[in-house]
Amino acid sequence: MEFRVLQYFLAVAREENISGAAEFLHLSQPTLSRQLKDLEDELGKQLFIRGNRKITLTEEGMLLRKRAEEITELVKKAEDEISASDDMLAGNITIGAGETDGNRVFLKIAKSLQQEYPLVHIHVVSGDRVTITESLDRGLIDFGLIFGNIDLTKYDSIPIPYKDIWGVLMRRDDPLAQKKFITAGDLIDKPLIVSRQAFENAEFKHFFPCEQEQLNIVATYNLLFNGALMVDEGIGYAISLDKLVNVSGNSHLCFRPLEPKVEASMSIVWKKYQVFSKPVQKFLQILQEEV
Repeated sequence: MEFRVLQYFLAVAREENISGAAEFLHLSQPTLSRQLKDLEDELGKQLFIRGNRKITLTEEGMLLRKRAEEITELVKKAEDEISASDDMLAGNITIGAGETDGNRVFLKIAKSLQQEYPLVHIHVVSGDRVTITESLDRGLIDFGLIFGNIDLTKYDSIPIPYKDIWGVLMRRDDPLAQKKFITAGDLIDKPLIVSRQAFENAEFKHFFPCEQEQLNIVATYNLLFNGALMVDEGIGYAISLDKLVNVSGNSHLCFRPLEPKVEASMSIVWKKYQVFSKPVQKFLQILQEEV
């Protein structure tokens, strides 16, 4: 499977027709069609459903598109790193992070690095623990900021000197909003909205006196923006970290911490034996010195 043909495949998937993709690639339609047919024959799978006006991807085609996009991104990253000047620090640093005010720790380092080396660019990819570790394993990001325990057989890490507080995001007109703290008993029979990583957090896991399956979990969220919308619409109470949603002023929402207090520890992690570009090495050096 040639990288050039993967680029052809991605162009057709994006344009959703042969003629548009052929024009973009500066190829003739018969040449492009033949390349795609050869790719399907090589893989032994149908990748496209060919309609009169539009081409759509099969299930196998959607899987290949995902992998081809990852391969393309890795090739681009390798080209940028290798072609970077020896005399000037320039390039990209990609960090995967969940929603937390603790991101300010590495953002301050990023700012100081950019002030000294303006050709270094910082890219932050939002996601939860599952998304971030998958991206680390595939080499799509350089660092990840994650909560809880670290698999030390796969990753090196630096603990971040900051802890987030778990609590409940709710409507300001809810009766529970009159309380300063929220206990497990307050939530046992309530409709809960939770993130995937909440119950993976060791500190949070034992807050409730029952199993997760016994709770009334009515919805889940990946990033809290949508969780906050669900709370505002009255769907339930969101279990979340503090300082992620503006609850001041005229906001309909409020945040109440859990009692007993539940904190979330976090670390910046990277793959063991990783070969870093010069900008990433510099970032890690500053990180180790300051944190």
